[in-house]
Amino acid sequence: MLPRLTHATLLRYAGLFTWAMVGIGLAMNILFVAEFGPPRLRLAAVVLPVLVYLAFGLAFWAATRVLGPGRGYLLPLLLMLVMAGSAIGVSALTGTGLGAILMMVMAAVVPWLLPGWPGVAWMVLQHLPLVYVFMRGMEFSLLEALMQSLLYVGVSGFVYVAGLVAKQQAEAREEQRRLNAELRATRSLLADSARVGERLRISRELHDLLGHHLTALSLNLEVAGHLTEGRAQEHVRQAHTLARLLLTDVREAVSAMRGDDRIDLAAALRTLVEGVPALQVELDIASPLALDDPERAHVLLRCTQEVLTNAIRHANAGRLWLRLAREGDALRLVARDDGMGSESFTPGNGLSGMRERLRAVGGQLSVSTAPGQGFTIDIHIPLEAPA
Repeated sequence: MLPRLTHATLLRYAGLFTWAMVGIGLAMNILFVAEFGPPRLRLAAVVLPVLVYLAFGLAFWAATRVLGPGRGYLLPLLLMLVMAGSAIGVSALTGTGLGAILMMVMAAVVPWLLPGWPGVAWMVLQHLPLVYVFMRGMEFSLLEALMQSLLYVGVSGFVYVAGLVAKQQAEAREEQRRLNAELRATRSLLADSARVGERLRISRELHDLLGHHLTALSLNLEVAGHLTEGRAQEHVRQAHTLARLLLTDVREAVSAMRGDDRIDLAAALRTLVEGVPALQVELDIASPLALDDPERAHVLLRCTQEVLTNAIRHANAGRLWLRLAREGDALRLVARDDGMGSESFTPGNGLSGMRERLRAVGGQLSVSTAPGQGFTIDIHIPLEAPA
């Protein structure tokens, strides 16, 4: 069975296959020029087209390696310039439309590297130099060269739409994975909260009802022991001893149940970060780490979800470091990414929502960033509600 390939991998293999087929046409053109062309142009006609053709293949391979978050904007623009220049160079050096075919290959990755209307404008404008190439190399008239270029623009537009659909499907799949991870983490947290709540309810029932009745029974048996004599008194004393032992067992069971009413927050966080394929997350959790308060555990989980979303969508990060540890009577979550960073930023709805959640439990949030140094979010939550 063939391994499951990602959208980026499929684009890479399909594009490189088409690029290799273009190489066949380039080789035929080179052989023709080498045999029938002027001797002084043979070296340039053979070496330069091959070098430019290889430059396009390397740039396309590199472009398909940086698809997705964490790539920034400078490298994609540089790779697009290399691919567009190489495609134009192939057509200019060979006097053919082979470069236009390479631009069709490039159109598949343009939505990933430069999405939206800028990508459409880039795809159209890169075909304009071909008008001059067709007029000079193929001796087309202006109208013929323009129509030929528009023909290639139309085919490249179809390839662009196919790449855009692939990008949208990849984003939808990653969004579904993220939502599934959040759902599983929330379900784990709710299961722990339900378990803690049920154990607490049972322990209260045992303490308030059974403990109360056993205490009353023990007192009555003690009184009965003073009012009876002989063998009856001996049986009453044995019953009194058993009642006190039973009361002790009930108290120990209640204490054990109350001692095991902690929520495993670490397991929920590990489940959450497992569903983020577009981001490499390094999770450092001080062990053991469990919370008594379900509300604080829920706030930490929601804050971690927002940190992951910001790192992927806004910071263009490729790696994220999360460290959660207990510091005195509080919990501290430090999140740092390797994104672009910013000299100044305006908090959006995500950070504002995090601050509101933290304020409800007495927590605090601070953000530090700088250009090229990513974002660092420091969250501090007290383990007990402030007086």
